[in-house]
Amino acid sequence: MKHFKKLVSIYINSSIHVALAVVAFTYITAIETALYLPTHLVFFLFFASITGYNFVKYAGIAQLHHRSLTANLRLIQVFSFIAFILMLYFGWQLSQFTWLMLVPLGLLNLFYAVPVFFKAKNLRSIPLLKVVVIALVWSGVSVYIPFVETYTEITLQTHLYALQRFLLVFCLMIPFEIRDIRFDLKSVKTLPQVVGIQSTKWIGGVMLLVGGVFNFFLLEKNYLYIYVLIACIVFLFIRFSKVYQNRYYASLWVEGIPILYLILLVLLK
Repeated sequence: MKHFKKLVSIYINSSIHVALAVVAFTYITAIETALYLPTHLVFFLFFASITGYNFVKYAGIAQLHHRSLTANLRLIQVFSFIAFILMLYFGWQLSQFTWLMLVPLGLLNLFYAVPVFFKAKNLRSIPLLKVVVIALVWSGVSVYIPFVETYTEITLQTHLYALQRFLLVFCLMIPFEIRDIRFDLKSVKTLPQVVGIQSTKWIGGVMLLVGGVFNFFLLEKNYLYIYVLIACIVFLFIRFSKVYQNRYYASLWVEGIPILYLILLVLLK
């Protein structure tokens, strides 16, 4: 059991889990909008997610404590470097139009962690912007990038579909925001800090409902049923979120909901 927990921790801390969630959302887009998903794009997004998330999480740590890195963190560093090389390999196969969209999304991810504003502020430190940036990047990567890479026309329906994905990702971040209220500085002003935990939960419920309204007009009936089920699961996780939660509550189970969403869609097909 001890070794199993260690493997799970490495799996989460190396960002493999979050990368699979990003890929899952991308496949969900392909299924629900009848897109063909190129293999090189899937691998690129997987390795790019690992590279981006590990940079955000560990760049500062590695710089400040490079002499006292634990074995696991050194392993994650090596793994991240390999992921970066593979990201470049598969990225070389992407179209120039895809890169034109990836660059601003990548800069958002970079500025999320690196201070670029006055008083050494990054995007994460700007009040109420933390979750918005994450939801923007996820919806952009998992919706617009597949359309651009496959040269598929982007219509009003595409924008509405991306908006409901934004709302869903925003809601998935709420358990993390509630958990992190212990660690976030008051100056960051996350949503739970500003409006309170209970109000944040209700905002999440409203967002899921609005996303359901969009999907009522966007999705086939069977796909709509799957979304409603997933929305209910997300709301339950939001409802029972608390500041002191199980270590795997958000980082494993909540972050695994996109993977469950994809599995249900595949079983349906």
